[in-house]
Amino acid sequence: MKKFIVWFSLVFGFAFIATVGQPTQQVEASEKTYTIATDVTFPPFVYANSNNKYVGIDMELIKAVAKKEGFKVEIKPIGFNAAIQAVQSGQVDGMIAGMSITTERKKTFDFSNPYYSSGIVMAVKKGSKVTSLKQLKGKTVAIKTGTSGADYANSIKKKYGFKTVTFDDSDSVYDDVKTGNAVACFDDSAVLQYGVKTGLGLKIVTKPTDTGNYGFAVRKGHNQVLLNKFNKGLKALKKDGTYAKIIEKYTGKKAVSAQKKSSENSSDSYTMLALLKQNKSAFISGIEETLWLTIVGILFATIFGILIGLLGVVPSKIAQGLSTTIIYIFRGLPLIVLALFIYNGIPSLTGTKVPAFVAGIITLTLNEGAYIGAFVKGGIEAVDSGQMEAARSLGLPFSKSMRKVVLPQGIKIMIPSFVNQFIITLKDTSILSVIGILELTQTGKIIIARNLQGFRIWAIVAVIYLLMITVLTLLSKWIERRIKN
Repeated sequence: MKKFIVWFSLVFGFAFIATVGQPTQQVEASEKTYTIATDVTFPPFVYANSNNKYVGIDMELIKAVAKKEGFKVEIKPIGFNAAIQAVQSGQVDGMIAGMSITTERKKTFDFSNPYYSSGIVMAVKKGSKVTSLKQLKGKTVAIKTGTSGADYANSIKKKYGFKTVTFDDSDSVYDDVKTGNAVACFDDSAVLQYGVKTGLGLKIVTKPTDTGNYGFAVRKGHNQVLLNKFNKGLKALKKDGTYAKIIEKYTGKKAVSAQKKSSENSSDSYTMLALLKQNKSAFISGIEETLWLTIVGILFATIFGILIGLLGVVPSKIAQGLSTTIIYIFRGLPLIVLALFIYNGIPSLTGTKVPAFVAGIITLTLNEGAYIGAFVKGGIEAVDSGQMEAARSLGLPFSKSMRKVVLPQGIKIMIPSFVNQFIITLKDTSILSVIGILELTQTGKIIIARNLQGFRIWAIVAVIYLLMITVLTLLSKWIERRIKN
């Protein structure tokens, strides 16, 4: 028993140190490389173009400032709400995502000088009879998590008697209105005006209100060198005319007209095959990331689960209690909560950055491993107790009785559960998009933000998942037959 506990502690401890226990990586000014979070579903400020390159006002601006001030930036496309949490936890050095400067946010962030001004407007579906706030009584309004539009809607919903439904990305907000699930949405005027002019399918029915300024943000009291560099670079860009050129490039008549024309010309060619060809490299990258997450995740989860399962059947109440507790905790936590805690919570407490991929693997290891531990324990306990008693009566020690007599019978019981868990792990990787991992689901969101073809893109993503699951199922069944034979 002592040897088993020591061995288990060494294996798990080594794996934990190898993944989590990286030295704290403080970004120094001398390195001149900063990680900047953004929301790539926010045109014309940030979005992916037809070549799946991140462009827009914010992207051009931060890159121009970096060039002017002599530092480099690494862009992390993780969504608006996730970006806010990443800055707060210290996972990234700053964020630029059309973030309004507010009194409340100043308590948590340090902002740059304003680089753009915008208000909040309400938009409805084309042909809708809703034209004022008074007509929202008893109806549902769509908003985006953490945005000024959401804050404004929540501040007036009691007064006008409407309900709100919240989404993490802009496209889902707009789709909810276009499908009729919500009668209206609130968003920044600059974003909605651009969308309406380029064929979004909505119309703006109110004048801008709660006008505010956008700013580049860093964690309060941190990265002041970066903040000063941004302010200095912004001032220089405005002076030499670069800033004006960037704004004109994405909001001027030529830019809007070109985008609208492009949308109209390509709208008829948005077939499944055409979309696959246009976004082939993005889909391939998303598939590779999904499969890599699945393979590495299930590998670590299997090791962790087997150790926890075996710990639950050794003749020690302490070991059994530990096994039961671990399974109870990690099987009971929702995967999304566990992912956000590991990616944002741990860095907030320890000051140690956890890379998104590593956070994803740890999340899958703990969650899926808890389920594996449960059916490993259950599979062993399903073997008739007389088998162990008979082996022990012949003089075999517990470890040898387990390895030679009980486990071979228990494995046959566990195999179907292993196959099922492998498939579940593949599907669970989609949840990791909340921490910015560019797997298949996050890839789909980025593509939709550009072409607004939500139904077709999600259909393609669904088919890809089904194909991967089918291949994995056939492979798992083959392995199952081989083991049984």
